Amino acid sequence: MAIWNLGSINADMIYALPHMPTAGETLAATGLEQYLGGKGANMSVAAARAGSHVCHLGAVGPEGAWAVTRLLEYGVDTRHIAQLDVPTGHAIIAVDPTGENQIILFPGANREISADQVGAALSAASAGDILVMQNETNMQAEAARVGRDLGLKVAYVAAPFDAAAVQAVLPYLDYLFLNEVEAEQLRDATGKTPEALGVADVIVTLGAKGARHYDTTAGTTHDVAAHSVVPVDTTGAGDTFTGYVLSGLDRGLPMAQALAQANRAAALMVTRKGTADVIPDLKEVQDASF
Repeated sequence: MAIWNLGSINADMIYALPHMPTAGETLAATGLEQYLGGKGANMSVAAARAGSHVCHLGAVGPEGAWAVTRLLEYGVDTRHIAQLDVPTGHAIIAVDPTGENQIILFPGANREISADQVGAALSAASAGDILVMQNETNMQAEAARVGRDLGLKVAYVAAPFDAAAVQAVLPYLDYLFLNEVEAEQLRDATGKTPEALGVADVIVTLGAKGARHYDTTAGTTHDVAAHSVVPVDTTGAGDTFTGYVLSGLDRGLPMAQALAQANRAAALMVTRKGTADVIPDLKEVQDASF
């Protein structure tokens, strides 16, 4: 089996700040680090490090070859990443001493993926493979429709949140991932609770409180408690969680076990500075003592 990820690829510039700036404030950073990032790249790396075969479908600009090389080094299949005449996406991430973050995102090549590229990539997929998307690229609804027609399991991460984008893919979804705020925003937009969205499995991440899984087919709810750790940087923790959940499902784990493993991976992730480059591998997750 395989995971197909229509996902963003970014250069993440992470600035350490003494506190988050207020409106009109000029604030000197105390440090700068650059990493491979983007919600899509993070999820691809997480799923690959968790043991799955991951095919990334995306785009970079003329200066983005380093990002493709880095993904390949982390075990991601990069054959379906296009190089375009548009700058590679990037994110400016501010992190305060408590580990909280604010992000400014420039989409760049991530929003220039073509229908032909999506079709050519997914034509190589097999029924039962997983297709995952986030709201950092174009072609989401189109890919979701193709994936469903081909018999793929379709997953969507509703971030950055846009109610219209989520509603466009809802009819095709098997899995939906949201955080607490996004779940409330979607309820406001649709008037529906997670159980009523028509998606078989809805996973709501709850930050330090863990996660909640709604099995709408069985009509059950399952909570996963978070592990107690001292956070250093929360950037990429949700992407790590999602990648590990999907990898667990791809490798045949029941949902409860996939969630528990993903919860451990996310707990490790928040103790590290960085994004895709510091996502833990499966052995680290299994060996971690909480």
